[in-house]
Amino acid sequence: MQAYLDIVKKVLNEGIKKDDRTGTGTLAIAGAMFEHDMSKGFPLITTKKMPYKVIASELEFFIKGLTDKKWLQENKNHIWDEWANPKKAPYGHDIESKNKMAEERDLGPIYGFQWRHFNAPYYNYDTDYRNQGVDQLQKVINTLKENPTDRRMIVCAWNPTMMDQMALPPCHYSFQVTVLDGKINLLWNQRSVDVMLGLPFNIASYATMLHLLAKETKLGEGKLVGFLADVHIYSNHIEGAHEQITRDPNKFPLPKLVTENFTNIFDWQCQNSKIVGYESYPKISFDIAI
Repeated sequence: MQAYLDIVKKVLNEGIKKDDRTGTGTLAIAGAMFEHDMSKGFPLITTKKMPYKVIASELEFFIKGLTDKKWLQENKNHIWDEWANPKKAPYGHDIESKNKMAEERDLGPIYGFQWRHFNAPYYNYDTDYRNQGVDQLQKVINTLKENPTDRRMIVCAWNPTMMDQMALPPCHYSFQVTVLDGKINLLWNQRSVDVMLGLPFNIASYATMLHLLAKETKLGEGKLVGFLADVHIYSNHIEGAHEQITRDPNKFPLPKLVTENFTNIFDWQCQNSKIVGYESYPKISFDIAI
């Protein structure tokens, strides 16, 4: 997608050097916007190979409101391996802290917990939270079905009262849906944007959410829009970024996302959704900054 590569180019050309929490260092710009019309295909980046199964299983984890890292690992998803509830394994760069973080299963009240149980008291990953807190996702679905012209269909993961328990404060901290001309549009807000590693995941994840909400409500798929704040490329990603912008985003057509055996969004399993017709350039490795 040219829209994604334009963001990469903008950061490389206009980015200002900035220190960061991880100590890696970045090139950063103050903001950008991503926009994609879902009628043009599913926005899975083709200028490098993307692991869609990992993206989809993380989204299932969020939709279910889970906080147990082991569930992800059992589903061959390791993107949260290094993180943990800071109340149980405090964040640190030293070896001892990193080992404790890796060993701790509990991620704390992160994204999905806030989506499904906003502001419920948090205890542990294996606590039963049914009917506790605000189920923001269910409320949005109810509103989509009952009053689709509503402009208040918002899900928020940013909860200042619980930040000290979260493995990582939410980067993509809220999303909103609107309905125009019988189609759902999804617009997300993101405070911190790792352009090379994180953003392609965010795009595909929220595109999948849009797709699932459309199936749930029998509406069409409209636009996906991302409002992006601190947009940065880590210093150890710059070489790969230059490689990626040399690749033609039009060489391979965008794939389609097909979901089978759909009953409702809460029973959806990631293996029910398949990417059809995906071709891409080879993988580019980007190390995660912790």
